[in-house]
Amino acid sequence: MKRLYLVAITAVILGLALAGLTGPTVMANNRDEPQVFDRDSVAYGRTYGEWMAAWNQWSFSLPVSGHPLFTDGDCSVGQSGPVWFLGGAFIPPSTRVRHCNVPSGKALFFPVVDWEDSTLEESVVEHPGDATYQQIVALRSFVESGLEGVTGPYCEIDYQRIPHLAKRFRVQSPVFGFTIPENNLLNVVYGTTFEAGTYFPAVDDGWDVMLAPLPPGDHVLHFGSNWNDITYYLHVAK
Repeated sequence: MKRLYLVAITAVILGLALAGLTGPTVMANNRDEPQVFDRDSVAYGRTYGEWMAAWNQWSFSLPVSGHPLFTDGDCSVGQSGPVWFLGGAFIPPSTRVRHCNVPSGKALFFPVVDWEDSTLEESVVEHPGDATYQQIVALRSFVESGLEGVTGPYCEIDYQRIPHLAKRFRVQSPVFGFTIPENNLLNVVYGTTFEAGTYFPAVDDGWDVMLAPLPPGDHVLHFGSNWNDITYYLHVAK
């Protein structure tokens, strides 16, 4: 799918282990500063790639009406468990400002910049009638080529930038399936009708970050690239 998911995350970081994590992590110098899970960590029982797949499944499952990435509405829609998902924008405008109330103790998973494709999209819109483009290897190639146009991505939280984002947080999802409702996001993105149902396979590729639970209070997440500029004002409950 020709779309990007862009989000902001953390700051100056060093290594340390966090609760709920198996494997290495990185952490801010000050315990009150935001912490980010290392890309090779297993956070809350999943790898980064598995969280990327779960993020897509969450986003696909929501109807467009009330979808927080279409309406800039309630960021709690569809959220459950110890990790909440945030994201960028599926459609213009490319500059967005959002406000989000986050419960205490929730980690935040963000696609910073990524690109998804599926057999469904290839068969209906991209290359209908050509099964070559519906193979997993072709889907992988398509999403990789889609990211070639991204330059200068950056992510900040509380005005501190993640260093070396492009080198440190590139992630590839496993192959996954997803379910879409009647009023689904693909209808809007492509301007045609996709039938509700469960579909397989799909893949994703890009730069993702898992932010450990933020301390209570107000925080600013900001990201940008040559493609867009999005700001989240987060309020974390005490």
